[in-house]
Amino acid sequence: MPSIGETEKVGSEALEDQGVNGNTTDVSSKTKDDFDLAAAYVSDAQYNRNTFFDTSPQAVRLYQLYNHRGMKIFIYVFIIVDLGLAVFEEPALIPEMPIWATSVVELICLIAFTARLIHYAKVIPHDKFWLDPKNIFIIVIISLSLIDMITYVGLKTAGHFAVRWSRVLRPLLLVNITEGRQLRRAFRSIRNALPQILYVFFLFMFSVLMFSLMALKLFGKRHLETVEGTQYFTNFLEIVFELYVLVTTANSPDVMMPAYNHSSFFAVFFIVYILINTYIFMSVFLAVVYNNYKKYLKEEVRQLVKAKRRKMLRAFSVLQSGVGQEPVVSKTHWNQLMCLVQPGISSGHRELLWSVSDDGKKGYIGKMAFVQLPDLLNIQVITMKSRPHPLKTWLPGVYNSTGSRLVRRVVQHR
Repeated sequence: MPSIGETEKVGSEALEDQGVNGNTTDVSSKTKDDFDLAAAYVSDAQYNRNTFFDTSPQAVRLYQLYNHRGMKIFIYVFIIVDLGLAVFEEPALIPEMPIWATSVVELICLIAFTARLIHYAKVIPHDKFWLDPKNIFIIVIISLSLIDMITYVGLKTAGHFAVRWSRVLRPLLLVNITEGRQLRRAFRSIRNALPQILYVFFLFMFSVLMFSLMALKLFGKRHLETVEGTQYFTNFLEIVFELYVLVTTANSPDVMMPAYNHSSFFAVFFIVYILINTYIFMSVFLAVVYNNYKKYLKEEVRQLVKAKRRKMLRAFSVLQSGVGQEPVVSKTHWNQLMCLVQPGISSGHRELLWSVSDDGKKGYIGKMAFVQLPDLLNIQVITMKSRPHPLKTWLPGVYNSTGSRLVRRVVQHR
């Protein structure tokens, strides 16, 4: 099973150890390293990353490079290429590539994955790296893939039969990479909901088994035959399978016709079975799956919001300065931070965000307003230019006439 455990909780718990409530620092003591660190925290909060990274200046710069858009595209391209190799490997639906060609491509992909993992190990403490299960899984997957590739090439070169058994491990890379956090959250929600789902599933299977046993006793000794001339409902396992398929109505009404042709009263058995298992158990099963998955998904979102808040509090503690007894972030520091978090943001957009945060026009913002910055950054802002009507420019007399004003009033009416 891929690393879908408690990996995302590392960041949210470890942020407390980093000291959210830092001491108030002087305005003039802010350095570029402070702004880089605060920008890393804000970027993590904006994109819902819970990575616990080292706060040294070199590690912060490596962490920013690790989260660069180009680096993410780089790793996704290699994952797609690695997964796509199955199309060209034996047995392939299209002309197969030579063994050496697919092996070289896979080796390049494994080198890229290893480089990405080493880069990640440089930005987080070593003890946290080895305690993170997803890193261990990636190391195991790369090692097993390399061993399998060498063994496969050696056996094929010697003329022996060989099978690439490590192909099934390739999709697990997509789950365990840092960018696969959404998949891991979905897997965790499914895993947490499974115990409650299994209770209903076992009850459903018990019902199917009981009805299968009744069908064996009802029809097994009547020597009924299907349209193909085979014995009808004489094997218990075959009955279980047929009745399980009947829940999906895929074999309805074919499966019940031999019994119905023998006696129309046997239709009552199948009607009761469909009512209980298809309409009752399936509805209950769907409700249990939905409610449990929603419950654990809400818990995941709650943990995500808490981690985002801790990240922003940490960024606030880095940039805060004292105004009286209240720690705040000045507009100058906020603008410098925004230039690092969103380098391509326009000055108008930046002023709009500041006006929303500093609604009191004080020239600084407090902790609560600063914590809401990731949500403001995630809001899409569209700039629209107001243009005068062509008639107003070319024929102002016609545009301002009584008839024109009446038409405009009708068109603009709610």
